[in-house]
Amino acid sequence: MMIPMGELLAKAKKEGYGVAAPNVFNRETIEACFLAAKKLRAPIILDVAAVHGIYECADIARYYEKQYPEVPFALNLDHGGAYEDIVKAIHAGFSSVMIDRSTCAYEKNVEEVKEIVKIAHAVGTSVEAELGHVGQGAEYEETRDAGLTKLEEALKYVEETGVDCLAVAVGTSHGVYKGEPHLEFELLDHLSKEVPVPLVLHGGSGTGDENLAKAVRTGIQKVNLNTDVSEAGKQALREALASTEVHGSGKDEFTPKKMNLQQTIAAGVAGFQAELEHYMKLFGSENRW
Repeated sequence: MMIPMGELLAKAKKEGYGVAAPNVFNRETIEACFLAAKKLRAPIILDVAAVHGIYECADIARYYEKQYPEVPFALNLDHGGAYEDIVKAIHAGFSSVMIDRSTCAYEKNVEEVKEIVKIAHAVGTSVEAELGHVGQGAEYEETRDAGLTKLEEALKYVEETGVDCLAVAVGTSHGVYKGEPHLEFELLDHLSKEVPVPLVLHGGSGTGDENLAKAVRTGIQKVNLNTDVSEAGKQALREALASTEVHGSGKDEFTPKKMNLQQTIAAGVAGFQAELEHYMKLFGSENRW
């Protein structure tokens, strides 16, 4: 059942767990998310980048919603940039959109986010925005401190924009880290206690299980994941491609003698799903419905 992401995360905030938000881009990755959520009885957020097809991914998600109606999930536009993409996602039936204006001046950020909130809320769609800036891991040592979220600004920002959840910068980065990740847990603790809406952590991959588990305990409700689940899928795919394992009895011409393309892709997706299940358990979202 697709529900607004604000509602999904409000429950997580109340009960003290985090929801995994992997990036998905095709039928296989979307189905893997539903299978993991059903297996662990965990909520899931499907993060979709505009480049991967807004209408296409919406159609696929709705197909699997019919196959797994018991799974609570949100369909979220990840890092919405162009105004047109955000409106397309709302039109396509996404239950949440993220508008990223984190590199803008505060006033410009507020102005553009408020406009999207007004449109989205008119049709029951949640809005995620970012204050502070989570940069790229390759520039971690140079940019980490510059983009940290300020508590006073966060309180003002939520009130002025009306967003349903807030992505905060507390020391993570997107992609592969250059250097060791160091999170500002004291800052996160203050934010989680004072900011009234659920908090989102971008750049979950590579941050480490200990850091992520502590971040959830300290007040994060949504953790964005891409690199780690993608790399797990790629590793499983590599192993499948190298496999010479014989399948079946080999008694007829239709029995594959080696891993075929369908089986190889399935192995990669299984690696993606296994990594996702690991994070669902780590975030305490297992058996939440």
